[in-house]
Amino acid sequence: MTSLWPTVYSSHMSETDNAVSSWNSSFGKRLLDIVGSSIVLALVSPLMLLVAAAVKLGSPGPVLFRQERVGQGGAEFEMLKFRTMYHRPSDSGPGLTRTGDDRVMPVGKFLRKWKIDELPQFLNVLRGQMSLIGPRPDLPDFYAKLNPERRQILCLKPGITGWATLHFRDEESVLAAVGHDEMLDFYVSDLLPRKLDLDLSYARGATLKSDIGILLQTFAAILPTGAKPPKGNHPA
Repeated sequence: MTSLWPTVYSSHMSETDNAVSSWNSSFGKRLLDIVGSSIVLALVSPLMLLVAAAVKLGSPGPVLFRQERVGQGGAEFEMLKFRTMYHRPSDSGPGLTRTGDDRVMPVGKFLRKWKIDELPQFLNVLRGQMSLIGPRPDLPDFYAKLNPERRQILCLKPGITGWATLHFRDEESVLAAVGHDEMLDFYVSDLLPRKLDLDLSYARGATLKSDIGILLQTFAAILPTGAKPPKGNHPA
């Protein structure tokens, strides 16, 4: 499918590319992505087989959830996740999920709590569609409602985790506090811009050391003890 996003994005590309750290588009970052994702996939492949079986037994439907997201330069790609919702093609519902969503099956709640449903995205990293560290990829409809300045986030490759992800790792609980009819508007006009501002701020000073710091904080956050959300400046 041909996307119009590169055309929309291109007029703001040069200005933002100059504003962010050269690390974001470096060979070193790509090497970190390849090595890191390869190690993770090798270590968790037995777990992924178990998860695939659990999803298949949990409800009829595909094991993987595939959805078009906007990537670097505005190019759309197919993001992968383990399916956590009941397979209802005729009733897809909103493009956001919040705590208590009845579309999520029991095994899906467990997978989402521990972020296990995100593991297939390491394949997206190997393909070069995503990075280990970057802004979370979102739906085209959401980006279309942003102003041009915030749409500059598209100069960055989307990531599995990032500075905004650490701050909003309980995003589903935040959305649950908003009325159902107000959820989409709240996300696009309030929550998403705050996330993008955090990720753009991080990208301006991103380095190998800071990316490794994000990875360590992410790992700590999903442990049973659950590290508190970061405060102040991003890892230097």
